[in-house]
Amino acid sequence: MASLIDITPPLRVGAAVFPGDAPYAVSQTFAIGPGCPVNVTSVSLSTHCGAHADAPSHYDANGATIDALALEDYIGPARLIDARGSGPLVLPQEIAPALDDAPPRVLLRLADTLDPQVWPEGFRALAPETVDLLAARGVRLVGVDVPSVDPETSKDLPAHMAVRRHDMRILENLALSRADFGDYELIAPPLKLEGLDAAPVRAVLRRL
Repeated sequence: MASLIDITPPLRVGAAVFPGDAPYAVSQTFAIGPGCPVNVTSVSLSTHCGAHADAPSHYDANGATIDALALEDYIGPARLIDARGSGPLVLPQEIAPALDDAPPRVLLRLADTLDPQVWPEGFRALAPETVDLLAARGVRLVGVDVPSVDPETSKDLPAHMAVRRHDMRILENLALSRADFGDYELIAPPLKLEGLDAAPVRAVLRRL
């Protein structure tokens, strides 16, 4: 059987979320006991909790919602690239050498290690020119291991706007430190949440 690598961080109470966003919460609806044969749990969360796919409607008032996106973008050949560095933004020249014959899905590891319970203040993000380079190389989806492709303090979201121009797809909050750099099959379809701006994913890499 082919080896699977789970690149989805665990979701648990106290998981870090963008400041001001809705937290992940759990409550017990039914519990096994006298007169009750089942456990049933209720969860509530932001659509951007944990590993998730952004829909265009997240950053474009007229953009498509998550249920309208083609699943093909989230399943298929992918390349995991080391994009760690000291600067606040990943610049095109830092990843260009790793893009020769790149598949249409690129995952960029930006951090050494991340604790999903701790907000990574000052996390590294993508320069819009880097998104332009990815698009020029035929990349349809970019995934990162941080909460956003833009810096947490950004108000104009230039990387998201570059994604919008090229009609690309975004995965965020992946656990990319679990896999070696190289080529894989990515399997990360988002939940079919009708009319919403994002959805959780269970992201998996399969070794080629």
